[in-house]
Amino acid sequence: MRIAVLSDIHGNLAALEAVVADFKKRGVDAVVNLGDSVSGPLLPRETAQYLMAQDWVHLAGNHERQLLKLSPDAGFSDRFARSELGAAELDWLGPLNHTQRLSEQVLLCHGAPGNDHLALLQSAGRPATSSEVEQRLGGYQAKLVLCGHTHVPRCVRTASGGLVVNPGSVGLQAFQDDYPYPHVVESGSPDARYAIVERSAADWTTTLISVPYPHSQMAELARMRNQPVWERALLTGYAQ
Repeated sequence: MRIAVLSDIHGNLAALEAVVADFKKRGVDAVVNLGDSVSGPLLPRETAQYLMAQDWVHLAGNHERQLLKLSPDAGFSDRFARSELGAAELDWLGPLNHTQRLSEQVLLCHGAPGNDHLALLQSAGRPATSSEVEQRLGGYQAKLVLCGHTHVPRCVRTASGGLVVNPGSVGLQAFQDDYPYPHVVESGSPDARYAIVERSAADWTTTLISVPYPHSQMAELARMRNQPVWERALLTGYAQ
């Protein structure tokens, strides 16, 4: 089985379409989307409608939870996405889970198992240690764990021999964050990221993939929405 693994699209429909074209050329048996699909200043409604038409496994991310609840202190990305989504898109997002099993061997989560805002393979600006990864897995057992949230592509082997894969972000290659302390995440490239995982005779193997797309178009859209941080991240892959 070959699975295309997508995460953190953030309303970047151009990046999503480039990723889909790429994995169709390579050939996959299934597609999973690990959440944070629409939040951002780009094309949330169009991205949601595109995803709704796909026969994929979809998860919710922390931003789906945030935009559905929309607290008074919600950020621009969640507020804008919520304002653009109609009843059909909100009804589709509402039932999505942030953690679920794809099979007995494969566990999907947005952040860490059971927690959509806990990064499994990162600790703010640095990679998580092996002990941190084991602690954040929280006793969940799987041969393959697929996670998103951090926007950082990474593969880790656990002490039990399982494989944990973060495909990186389809739609946003840099950002600034204040949690748990101020830091930046930067890929250094505007390319869209995703992964393909494949079951071989012995174990799961991973390919982390970077795909160019017309990123300047999405950066211009962010500029039009008066979001210069997004504009820079989309143009360069750097947050500063």
